[in-house]
This record gives sequence, C-alpha cells and structure tokens, in this order.
Amino acid sequence: MYNKSMIAIIDYGMGNLRSVEKGFQKVGINAGVVTDPKAINNAQAVVLPGVGAFRDCMRNLEQMSMTEPIVRSIQEGKPFLGICLGLQVLFTESEEFGICKGLNILEGRVVKFQTNLKVPHMGWNNVKIVRKPPIFDGIHDESFFYFVHSFYVAPRDNDVIATTTNYGVTFTSMVWKDNIFATQFHPEKSQETGLRVLKNFGDFVKKS
Repeated sequence: MYNKSMIAIIDYGMGNLRSVEKGFQKVGINAGVVTDPKAINNAQAVVLPGVGAFRDCMRNLEQMSMTEPIVRSIQEGKPFLGICLGLQVLFTESEEFGICKGLNILEGRVVKFQTNLKVPHMGWNNVKIVRKPPIFDGIHDESFFYFVHSFYVAPRDNDVIATTTNYGVTFTSMVWKDNIFATQFHPEKSQETGLRVLKNFGDFVKKS
C-alpha cells in the first residue's frame, strides 16, 4: 500500500523508471515506482515517464488498466508530470506507424521531424521559455536539457505551450496546463538543471 504523500511513477514496461526514481530521491522527494493501478488513486501525484513507440505505450497502459486511473487523477486535479513519451500520449493521436489514438487529455497530434538534421534528435539542446511554469522556478531561459526523440507534439491550443526548442524546426518541448506538466526532454538525464525540475515538481505537489 502506498501512502498519500507519495508520488507514483508509473511502470508500464517502457520507461527510464529507476533514473527518474533516483532523481527524485537525490532531491529528497518521496517517489516510487508502481505497477498497480490502485496506487495511482492512493498517490498524491503521478509521473508518467516513457521511451519507445506511442502505439506500444498505449497498448501497455490499456492492458495494465492504467489509462482510466491516469485520466481520472488528472481530471481530479492531481499534479501530473509526463516525460518524453509520457508527454506525447496526453494528446489526441500520433502519426507514428499509422494513426494511433492517445489519451486525448490535450488536443493535438504527435508528428515526425521534417528536417535535414539527424533523427532522432538526441543530446543536449536549449529550451526557450514561452510561459514559465512553477516547475521552472530558478531555471533560466535557454537552459540546456537532454533529448532523445523522433516525434514531437503539435498542440491545437498554443496556450498550453510552456517551452519551445529548435532542431531544424521549432517544436514544443514542454506543455503546462493547470496541474499538468509534461516535457519532451528528460529531466532525469539533464544533470543539475533537470534535478531542479524534479525538485520543483515535488514542491508543487506539497503545496497542492
């Protein structure tokens, strides 16, 4: 049983889970990996990491009965942090390997890079702040974060865009809407700046 002070890091077989968990531990935030959908209900906040294919992610979440608890927790106002694929599945659909439906919490599509640069976009890149979310407290504009992805989100509503990044094209690298925070970059791989994001998320949860 998981206590209500805990941040639940969802394990659905496709995430860099231990790195995320260790990142939270380094900054003194109580978070742990969960596989039981009921743990989402008991947690005070939810983190959805992920690497890999969109379709596989949605299939695994559905097979593990995770989709309904995730959507409900967000609708109830629980703080949510999506990382990489955990950002992309929030949207209506992805064009990766044919159209695949997402959670449709945010309207928009996940699209492939159309650039002459090498894809996947892998490595460090700077992030331009469009609207500064609480989890960017103390983080400067144009700070560098670590990316690994071939697709990016194209929100229908530009008001949800928190940061953008340029890699041949300018794309949305973070969204923020109410209790939803989600990054295309990997905070857990982004050294001190990334750890600051995790710490800020934990502090946001404590205040919620």
